[in-house]
Amino acid sequence: MKRSSGILLPISSLPSPYGIGCFDSEAFRFADFLSDAGQSYWQILPLNPTGYGNSPYQADSSFAGDPLYIDLGSLIERGWLTRGDCEGAGGTHSPERVDYTALRKHRYPLLQKAFENAQKSPAWGEDTLSAILAASPWLEDYALFSALKEAHGGLPWYTWEEGLRRRKPEALDKAKRELSEQIQFRIFLQSCFFEQWQRLKDYANQKGIRIIGDIPIYVSHDSADVWTHPELFLLDASLNPTAVAGCPPDGFSPDGQRWGNPLYHWKVHADTGYAWWIRRLDHAFRLFDMVRIDHFRGFDEYYAIPAASPTAREGHWEKGPGMALFDAVKSFLGEKDVIVEDLGFVTDSVRQLVVDSGFPNMKVIQFGFDARDTSGGGEHLPHNYPQNCVAYTGTHDNQTLAAWLSEITDEEREEVQGYLCDRFTPKHLLSRSLIALLFRSAASLCIIPMQDWLGLGKEARINTPGATDGNWEWRMGAGSASPSLAKEISYMTRRFGRSSGEERK
Repeated sequence: MKRSSGILLPISSLPSPYGIGCFDSEAFRFADFLSDAGQSYWQILPLNPTGYGNSPYQADSSFAGDPLYIDLGSLIERGWLTRGDCEGAGGTHSPERVDYTALRKHRYPLLQKAFENAQKSPAWGEDTLSAILAASPWLEDYALFSALKEAHGGLPWYTWEEGLRRRKPEALDKAKRELSEQIQFRIFLQSCFFEQWQRLKDYANQKGIRIIGDIPIYVSHDSADVWTHPELFLLDASLNPTAVAGCPPDGFSPDGQRWGNPLYHWKVHADTGYAWWIRRLDHAFRLFDMVRIDHFRGFDEYYAIPAASPTAREGHWEKGPGMALFDAVKSFLGEKDVIVEDLGFVTDSVRQLVVDSGFPNMKVIQFGFDARDTSGGGEHLPHNYPQNCVAYTGTHDNQTLAAWLSEITDEEREEVQGYLCDRFTPKHLLSRSLIALLFRSAASLCIIPMQDWLGLGKEARINTPGATDGNWEWRMGAGSASPSLAKEISYMTRRFGRSSGEERK
């Protein structure tokens, strides 16, 4: 990677009149802001349909996009909706939070109306449907899964009648006939999603901005992935997980974290040449310029928790696929730009896997000063950063930098000030100093969450691991990505040799 920098901001966190950030003019405006700020990258979170707890890491498909990101304005331009249809589409809730319950209640009837109107236009027909399905071989199964889930009142697939749970051909054929209209509706939504996303990505690329996407290592049990390919997961005879994913107890979580995702049947994946993973990553690299792979250590060793255990305390480590997976991916897809998330308790074998892969890993400056972190925080201090890494002030799972500085102990804050060689800087001014420290480091790429550039506090935290409410809801205020902030970011970026485009030359 060239010496560069970028900003982390989920699509959902963009301002928008429609209740959630989406692929509308505000997204294009943010790409302009990134360009004006001299940035090279825009990092986002997974775009898949959000699942339990509104988490994009509990999606019902590894391939589908969330229809909530569809820009209603584009549907108005195509004549499929009117402005009157969309009045009040953002709800009455705060523009600073996403109200997922209200959105889902009101958005889908609106999108259904757009679909019905699209069917009356020459822009949508059997030829269009066939072309979409040919380009997306996963889509027919997902559309059927989604339509069946609605027909079953939202119940998970493993509670459906036997024929559908087991994907008996006669049961599937009957469902396709009976749910034909709803299946086409789901295909229409995915068509709108990917068309709009591609337009936004192309615009960002033209502005010199590369998109960093994010894929979770695991998928949800109640997903089209597991329903379609149960043989790829560790399930019992009743199609329930025998063990689930998570991570062990540590200084941050005394019971560990029980994520609940089914684990992969890695032998089956190996026997198929890792075909499913190759398809998944190929799909991701069609959508993004670079991909961050979540929980990379799970490919070296993964934590297996007995499915009946209520906490992660009873789990144990199992061996993952290691380089065999990434060698297979490389042989099919060639060299690709990947960031590996190797945070948490990192063993020597995980470090070796990172080295063998050649992918840059992550450094988070907050971890360098947290007394609870037992993973050897020194590697997260900027003077230890190698070139082949991506440096962060924090991630979507961390407190914002300003909130973290206000919440750490006095001793930890003294460590921060001592590291900066300035024991007199007030804590509310330390954020900029820490960002500058990252920019001065040897790390090839620095990614700063937008909340940290804005100096926001705990109200702007995106996710608190282990908490069930209030996550994934934060939205940036309209006008926050201001010209004055772009100018400030651009100055720091130029100062430390990370500017994009002509300025770097």
